[in-house]
Amino acid sequence: MKITDVEPIVLRVSEIDVTRADGTQDAFLVRIHTDEGLTGIGEADTSPYVARTMVEMPSSHAVARGLRELLVGEDPLEIGRLWQLMFHGSDHYGRGGAALHTISAIDMALWDLAGKAADMSIAALLGGRRTERVRVYASEVMPETTDSVRLIAEQAVERGYTALKLGWGPLGRDRALDVALIEAARASIGPDRDLMIDGGRAYTVQGAADLLHRVEDVGLYWLEEPLQPDDVDGYGRLSSRVAVRLAAGEADAGIRPFRTLVERGGVSVLQPDLGRCGGFTVAREIAYLARESGVEVVPHCFSSGVLVAASLQFVASLDRPTLSEFSVADSPIASGLLAEPFLLEEGYLAVPCGPGLGVELDEDLVAHLRIG
Repeated sequence: MKITDVEPIVLRVSEIDVTRADGTQDAFLVRIHTDEGLTGIGEADTSPYVARTMVEMPSSHAVARGLRELLVGEDPLEIGRLWQLMFHGSDHYGRGGAALHTISAIDMALWDLAGKAADMSIAALLGGRRTERVRVYASEVMPETTDSVRLIAEQAVERGYTALKLGWGPLGRDRALDVALIEAARASIGPDRDLMIDGGRAYTVQGAADLLHRVEDVGLYWLEEPLQPDDVDGYGRLSSRVAVRLAAGEADAGIRPFRTLVERGGVSVLQPDLGRCGGFTVAREIAYLARESGVEVVPHCFSSGVLVAASLQFVASLDRPTLSEFSVADSPIASGLLAEPFLLEEGYLAVPCGPGLGVELDEDLVAHLRIG
């Protein structure tokens, strides 16, 4: 079997609110085509236009290659070799950031294709399914007012979620407002559901410690990314001062940053995004790291159902399946991109049991949202 094309797909809603840290307003998908008719689907949570350029661009020289040029004619089942081929072929403009995000999408599509070729789910390819369903937490951008927080929280409870995460938005601007918003969320979901807060990189070490002191009676499940992603030493200082678990890693790619977060940052929950970290090939290494170090892995996932499916397959393969994120943002990309949407049952989503990712796209919606 040979790759015949790498098809980049840019999706975008009609109006973009650049003030929101909301990854469901556009999306980048990739489809791998082969000479045997099998195709694989992948997604990157990145700038779609930049990712498309990296796929389509003509090569400049040996270490500045267009990813399509690198892959056409290759055996799609040689995933590990192709990952290295892409990583080193994009060395001049990559080694991180959008290049690794784009490689993540392609890697995801290759694993999807390999699953279809073997008639196995990706969880099975990763070593076996440990569970048939995964608990998910409702995830949304923190609104500006306590009334809006209550509305989001009450809707999450009504829909059956057992956990809620709110983040970014106004957090970090006014400590009293932060406390009021967090307390409103807890009051609305009740004492028996888990509450997570995403700090949106808005705090200093002292500021995050002060916030956690003020809301210590709220019972946070974790505080996510309160500091800048590269402030590993800051995470180390913060983790030594607070009892609440710290979560981080959504911005990272490759295994090294995750190892550093554990060894120097004292982070308790690693959050690889399958559409950023390097795809399943790197996520598998993160799972090994978690096994060795005793930390939890809960993938970041705030985009389309393709990324949701990837996250569920990954969590289902973990030695200790935990949680996964599920965006409740009001966006057709988040809620409508799959031919068969996910259904929440008692706070859980079923892990797709079909081959590969186990999902198919709603091609009509893809055509409607597609740019170029």
